[in-house]
Amino acid sequence: MPSSPRVSRTLNIGVLAHVDAGKTSLTERLLYDAGVIDRLGSVDTGDTQTDTGEIERQRGITVRTAVASLTAGDTQINLIDTPGHSDFIAEVERALGVLDGAVLVLSAVEGVQAQTRVLMKTLRRLRLPVLLFINKIDRAGARDEGLLTDVRRALAPHLVPLTSVRDLGTRNARVRPYSLDDPGVRAEAAEVLAETDDAMLARVVDGPLPSAEEVGAVLAARTADGLVHPVFFGSALSGEGVGALVEGVARLVPPAPGGAEPRGTVFAVERGGSGTGGARNGRDGRGGRTAYLRLFSGEVTLRQRVTLHRREPGGALTEHTGQITALEVIGAAGAARGPLTAGNIARIKGLPGVRVGDRLGPVHEVPSDRRHFAAPSLQTLVRAREPGAAAASRLHTALLDLADQDPLIHARAMPGGATSVLLYGEVQKEIIAATLVQDYGIEADFEPSRPVLVERPSGVGEATREIARVGHTGPWATVGLRVEPTERGAGVVFGYETELGALPRAFHNAIEETVYETLFHGPRGRSVTDCRVVLVRSGFIGPLSTAADFRDLTPVVLGEALERAGWRIYEPYHAFELELPAETLAAVTAHLAAAEADIGESADGATGWLLRGELPARRVHGFERVLPRLTHGEGVWWSRPCADRPLRAGAAAPGLGS
Repeated sequence: MPSSPRVSRTLNIGVLAHVDAGKTSLTERLLYDAGVIDRLGSVDTGDTQTDTGEIERQRGITVRTAVASLTAGDTQINLIDTPGHSDFIAEVERALGVLDGAVLVLSAVEGVQAQTRVLMKTLRRLRLPVLLFINKIDRAGARDEGLLTDVRRALAPHLVPLTSVRDLGTRNARVRPYSLDDPGVRAEAAEVLAETDDAMLARVVDGPLPSAEEVGAVLAARTADGLVHPVFFGSALSGEGVGALVEGVARLVPPAPGGAEPRGTVFAVERGGSGTGGARNGRDGRGGRTAYLRLFSGEVTLRQRVTLHRREPGGALTEHTGQITALEVIGAAGAARGPLTAGNIARIKGLPGVRVGDRLGPVHEVPSDRRHFAAPSLQTLVRAREPGAAAASRLHTALLDLADQDPLIHARAMPGGATSVLLYGEVQKEIIAATLVQDYGIEADFEPSRPVLVERPSGVGEATREIARVGHTGPWATVGLRVEPTERGAGVVFGYETELGALPRAFHNAIEETVYETLFHGPRGRSVTDCRVVLVRSGFIGPLSTAADFRDLTPVVLGEALERAGWRIYEPYHAFELELPAETLAAVTAHLAAAEADIGESADGATGWLLRGELPARRVHGFERVLPRLTHGEGVWWSRPCADRPLRAGAAAPGLGS
């Protein structure tokens, strides 16, 4: 789409929602109203602009993050459409890191749903500007004031509605924008803002009523802080209220501050192609990769050599360099070849090893990538249906390629020709199987999913191996390591008590990288996490010692230290929400108890019961199979990975590789 010459800034806005709330339909409407597309696609017919993959069209769900662009006045808005299904929460997480703000879509009929709560909690923790769009106002059963009450209680307390609805719940539903020039509207907005702004509180208490300009300025400032959330009602299908939403995004979401040094994040990778459609199918005949790079500061140009930094699964930091051979700035006139400037997104090619999560920028600015959502909790083994080593190799290569697009699946070769992958759920497994057939021509068999078990040290352990000076055998290296537990969620931390410089840098790197790699795979086949490993002793002998000596010795010493520290095994749990008819409550709770679930909350509603709690991940799939029978097909179930718990004795089969 040609960009207007009046465009002076760019906003990257995520569109997020619980599945089926109308997120992709809203994106379609935004593009249509802006003149980017000449006809409205439909999720049901599989012809939307952002769900271009064949699997997405067939299933009617968003699987991969997609980017499309529109212009509103002097603002270019890059819409980042994310999956709504909880199995693809990793795609949402990757998008969060490149957003300037978000539009959270709720259904006026279904209201606050489980995934909505998860998303809003995360967005508020990140202090991102979030505008709420209440969709489906023209559907029977749509609510307004009652829904806002639910939102204040379950999502965020400080809401400022900027539109209202006439003929709610009918095909004639119409949206009326509120004006801050109206004293009543202004007074209500000022009261909400006063709860988060001391200056506004003083004006509300002491008077006189602030002007429309003052209230508007404070509304923009507190929205930018992520403390207050403007609310817009509308319908993605009819277009009602969508224009007011666009104006609100352009007016209330500030662009991110820039800088001189190039700094950015790769948040999506596709096989081949330079455009969304071709990239999704990955059949450009060249086998290259297209990376989506969000630039936060500086400038990147075609033919420029860039260095990307990567946090490996075990925690080690690596870097790789390549030259950009193709660069297409999203939303630029004529698919402009650059330069890519701060605040914008581009599709780039020429970096054969690029992965999702790679960072452009100095090493010291690359964070440890603290996760916003829980890691995958399931694991499966995948085998090629066609026998032979060649077929197994093709399957493993294909899964490694998919792991570059979704690093959290952690494809890893296993004995016997199988490949292990991590999963969020069974739908994700089905998508991977379909992708292997469609994009790679490989039919594969998946073993039943099992929970991912992890270990945490239960105490402190230390071990040392010295260079044998007399009658030497083994590595020319001395390594001493201490292992100690840390707080939950800390991951693996490596530190030194030896004097820095006592070893050559290459030997230090060899020890640290091997520690991360060893703990990621685990001495007993289970990852070890939430611990601090300290190098307490080291030594080498002149030209005899090599980095390989330290790589060989470190796993041995680390294994001994872990053995002395002791450990405990933990299994993953899922948080769940369940709506069910009142007459089925007894049968359902009995099955939940048998599935080792802890019901933390139950509420008797107008149409049935709402249950919330947690249960072991290994029990989720089995319970989902019996739920339709228990609830006569009327139960509504949702679950997602949450915190893990100590494994009960004899409670679960060991995880793969354990």
